Amino acid sequence: MTAAALRALHQGPDLPLVLPGPWDAVSAKVFADAGFPALATPSAGVAASLGYEDGRTPADEMFAAISRITHAVDIPVSADVEAGYGLPAKELVARLTDAGAVGCNLEDTDHTTGALRDAREQADWLAQVRAEAGDALVINARIDTYLHGAQDLEESVRRGRLYAEAGADCVYPILAPPPLLADLSTGIGLPVNAVVTPDGPSPRELGTLGAARVTFGPGLQHRAMAAVAEMAERLREELGAGSGG
Repeated sequence: MTAAALRALHQGPDLPLVLPGPWDAVSAKVFADAGFPALATPSAGVAASLGYEDGRTPADEMFAAISRITHAVDIPVSADVEAGYGLPAKELVARLTDAGAVGCNLEDTDHTTGALRDAREQADWLAQVRAEAGDALVINARIDTYLHGAQDLEESVRRGRLYAEAGADCVYPILAPPPLLADLSTGIGLPVNAVVTPDGPSPRELGTLGAARVTFGPGLQHRAMAAVAEMAERLREELGAGSGG
């Protein structure tokens, strides 16, 4: 599948584009078989499946996991590659391409300091990624202002505009208050990605509020693991009941 196919889904009639987040090849196939047109891997979900904390997955293992996911399905896959693992733009694009991803999330948190990167420096880096990728990669530029507690619409829009000028296809103001999604989309001028949270609006409601693209972060993986934990508890109880005298 191509980036053009994924890019077209962001402008289609069936918005919001809902992208389930597979954490391994099996979950990817489940979502693809259910009829979803594309997928978006969550870094935290993949990390958990590999035994790492979010943000601690070695780059080699993350790209290997992405490759297993893309090879399990025949629909477009966008990959969350966090802040790029310190890779130069040329190598990052090459590794995404080799892994079969046609899109990526790139966040503006500096993983060395834990703080927001300078917006212009981030935009310059995104422009390098765009130059290396050409049209072969859908870039979802994550804006982490709200994640860091800055409830500042103006700063989020400023960053988003810089990332748009750098060549981003869409922006992801993670944890933005849902009522601000329409203002963010209008102010930035790109499709906006919103994340489903446990107590927040549904994907359809997020679309009504202004999201063109909806993802789940590690939420689906968490729900799957909760189901596994419930099965494990029931099994333990059954074994305990069967051992009585």
